[in-house]
Amino acid sequence: MEEKGNLSTNMKRILLAINCLILSVGVCGGPLIMRLYYVEGGSRIWLSSWLQTGGWPLTFLPLAILYFYRRKTEGSNTKFYFITPRIFVSAFLIGIITGLDDFFYSWGASKLPVSTSSLLVAAQLAFTAIGAFFIVKLKFTSYSINAVVVLTVGAVLLGIRANGDRPEGVTSGGYTLGFIMTLLAAGLYGVILPCIELIYMKANQVISATLVLEIQMVMCFAATAFCTIGMIANKDFQAISREAKQFNLGEASYYTVMIWSAIIWQCFFVGAIGVIYCSSSLMSGVMIAVLLPVTEVLGVIFFNEKFSGEKGLSLFLSLWGFVSYFYGELKKTKKQKNTSPENEMTTTQAESV
Repeated sequence: MEEKGNLSTNMKRILLAINCLILSVGVCGGPLIMRLYYVEGGSRIWLSSWLQTGGWPLTFLPLAILYFYRRKTEGSNTKFYFITPRIFVSAFLIGIITGLDDFFYSWGASKLPVSTSSLLVAAQLAFTAIGAFFIVKLKFTSYSINAVVVLTVGAVLLGIRANGDRPEGVTSGGYTLGFIMTLLAAGLYGVILPCIELIYMKANQVISATLVLEIQMVMCFAATAFCTIGMIANKDFQAISREAKQFNLGEASYYTVMIWSAIIWQCFFVGAIGVIYCSSSLMSGVMIAVLLPVTEVLGVIFFNEKFSGEKGLSLFLSLWGFVSYFYGELKKTKKQKNTSPENEMTTTQAESV
C-alpha cells in the first residue's frame, strides 16, 4: 500500500480500478435500495436523504488502517491527520451543498421509477464536463467530447417514453416535480465533482489517500448534519418506529434496508471521490453515466419496469461513450510516455551546454 501522493502509474491504475468497482456498487445499488424503501411503504424524504451520507463513520475504518500503516513505517512521529483548516472549511461547504443535492435526488426518487430517474441523473455528465472546463480548466479531447455527446444522446433517448412510466399513486404534478428535482440534483452534483477536484489542485500539499478520505468524511458529515436538521424540522425521528411497523416487508426488513442504504451510498461517495483522486472529475462523471443504464436494467429486473427499445439503444450508446473515453485516455497516456524521453534528452543537452 502506498500512502504518498507520488504513486506509480501502475499503482494509480490499480487504485482507479478498485475505486471504479466501489463506485459501481454505489451507483447501481443506491437507487435500487432507495426505490425499494419507497415502493414498500417508506415516505420520509429527509430520512432517505440522510441515509445517503449517514454512513460517514465507516470511513474511520480505512483511515485507521492507513494510520497504523504509516505508524509502522514512519514511527511515533506519524501525523494523525493531514487535512488543514482551509481544506476542512471547503469540504464542509461542499458537504452542505451535497446535503441539498441528496434532498433533491430523494424527492425525485420518491416520485419516479428507477429507469426514469437514472436517465435524468445521466445528464450530470454534461454539467460535470462544463463545470470541469470552467472550474478546473480541464482540456477536452475529441474522444472525451464524443463520450459526452453519445452519453447525453443516450439519456435523451431514454426520456422519449418517460410519460408512460409514471408509478401508480403518483399524480401528474408530483411526477413533474420529481422530474424537476432529479434534474436539479443532476446539475448540482455535476458542479460538485469539479469543486472536489479544485480542492485537490489548491491544497498546496501532497494529496494522499488519507487526505482524500478525510475530505470525503468531512463532506459526508456536513451533508448528514444538513439532512439531520431537515429530519428534526419534519419530525422524521418520531416517525421512524411507526413507519417500520407499517413497512410491507416487515419491521426487521425496514431496519435492514436502512443499514444497507447507508453502506451502499457510502460506497458511492468513496468511489466517486477516489476516481477523482486517481483520474479526474470528468472521469468520475463518465463512470457514473455509463453505469446508469446498468441500474435501469436492474430496475427492470427487480421492480418489473418496462424496458423499451429506447432503453436498449441507450445502453449501447453508453457503452460506446465509455469505450470512446477510455480509448482517448489510453492514447493520451501513450503520447505522454513517448514525449517524456524527448523532454529528458532536451533537458540533459541544455544542462551539458
